[in-house]
Amino acid sequence: MKFALIGYGKMGNTIETVIQEQHTDEVVLKISEDNKEEFTIENLKKADVAIEFTQPEAAVENIFKCFEAGIPVVVGTTAWLHRLEEVKQRCSEMNGSLFYSPNYSIGVNLFWEVNRRLAELMNTQPQYRVSMEEIHHTEKKDAPSGTAVKTAEIVIAEVERINQWELGADAKAETLPADSLLIVAKRLPGVPGTHTLTYNSSVDLIEIKHEAKSRRGFAEGAVMAARWMVGKKGVFEMKDMLAI
Repeated sequence: MKFALIGYGKMGNTIETVIQEQHTDEVVLKISEDNKEEFTIENLKKADVAIEFTQPEAAVENIFKCFEAGIPVVVGTTAWLHRLEEVKQRCSEMNGSLFYSPNYSIGVNLFWEVNRRLAELMNTQPQYRVSMEEIHHTEKKDAPSGTAVKTAEIVIAEVERINQWELGADAKAETLPADSLLIVAKRLPGVPGTHTLTYNSSVDLIEIKHEAKSRRGFAEGAVMAARWMVGKKGVFEMKDMLAI
């Protein structure tokens, strides 16, 4: 199987390592800031699938270029989902193939399902206030992370008393309006990513936590998604691939 890597930073490098471990696969195109002129429709057509990890301001146009080349694209860039409906429409118009997720870690996607079930139970337990802390490396541009936003959105969908999330520094959840979920975002050197969701009452505290040990888990999930996408048309997420 032939891969195009759109974005060749630390994540792209890790993805290439995972791909190369399967000796039947190869990376036929690697696009970075240094060789943007090679990012052409003609070169994309040499690949069976593209994996895109760049910047929010570039992601949508990169996706459209993959649609034009007629190859599936797996997108790991976050903070572009405000244009998701536009992208879905273009995907349909061009008979394209898109896989997107704010997080490709299998563990994180299982964490989200645990979060969903816990939120369902907490809907009838108003004594608990909910908050979240997320920690990432200092190079991460967006805050809160896409993973934190999706985690919060799951809570908001299931817990009727929570209507919004708010980003704070080290504020306490109790200082916010009762219908708000506090997200504290921290940036520290060399941290792959940690998300902790907390339900706190006057008598006890419940936490669920996912802590990444390295970029490896994200890379493996993205490569798995890329292999799964071959031959498919439409828009897909991790829940489709994992059947959860």
